[in-house]
Amino acid sequence: MNARNKGFFSEETSVEVVTARNSGTKDARLKQVMEVITRKLHEAVKEIEPTQDEWFDAIIFLTKTGHMCTDWRQEFILLSDVLGVSMLVDAINNRKPSGASESTVLGPFHVADAPELPMGANICLDRKGEDMVISGRILDTEGKPVDGAVLDVWQANDEGFYDVQQKGIQPDFNLRGVFRTGADGRYWFRAVKPRFYPIPDDGPVGQLLEALDREPYRPAHLHFILKADGFATLVTHIFDPDDPYIDTDAVFGVKESLLAEFRKINDRKRAKELGFEDWFWEVEYDFVLARK
Repeated sequence: MNARNKGFFSEETSVEVVTARNSGTKDARLKQVMEVITRKLHEAVKEIEPTQDEWFDAIIFLTKTGHMCTDWRQEFILLSDVLGVSMLVDAINNRKPSGASESTVLGPFHVADAPELPMGANICLDRKGEDMVISGRILDTEGKPVDGAVLDVWQANDEGFYDVQQKGIQPDFNLRGVFRTGADGRYWFRAVKPRFYPIPDDGPVGQLLEALDREPYRPAHLHFILKADGFATLVTHIFDPDDPYIDTDAVFGVKESLLAEFRKINDRKRAKELGFEDWFWEVEYDFVLARK
């Protein structure tokens, strides 16, 4: 190849040619990102060797994914979720010191400005489902209680739906609440046992999961955002280890440290003290916050 032709595109020079064409960018971070993406994408294409029809099918898939995006639904985030990328980005951005609670994805159903409730309140406003009490402590990595920690909690109901998915059926802010710890760092509240549910699977991401013989379900869990002065914010879940989808979470959100024991309690006296009619579930789980 002579000097005049060294910038021409070929199968062998594809990465170098495209990277060189982008070399004039003044944004150093964009330049770095595009160099890596170009290299990895070209490597994948060279390894897979797609036909023209296969590549066009991939373009159509991405086009359909974009068409499914609305003000309330983000199909590209869903695609990121089912490919494990959302959890990988979360892990990279939330590296914790030893002993601190692990994070997981936020999820699409958090609602700002949920009411702050007195400790022990029942966040289940319609009283449907199997009663449950959740308690534990908020600690630092030295095991000391965190005073004034704020817990923002929300969950799906016993049918696998969040309140925002069932307007007019569930009350507003059903199964949501904000709690604030005292000097002992303890928290407790009442709720109902959550149920597994499917991610939206009526679009291209659902079709992809079906083609891969994967289930679209998320195992039963409770969401938490924990904040306290001087500490890094923690976004996490706690999961029911006996859920049928605990090993196949569609978005890879389950971590072993986030499994909590869901105990069935047959104690009528205690049930009455909690305002429950009969047996109930009990969950105890401590969160450990990392200092900033």
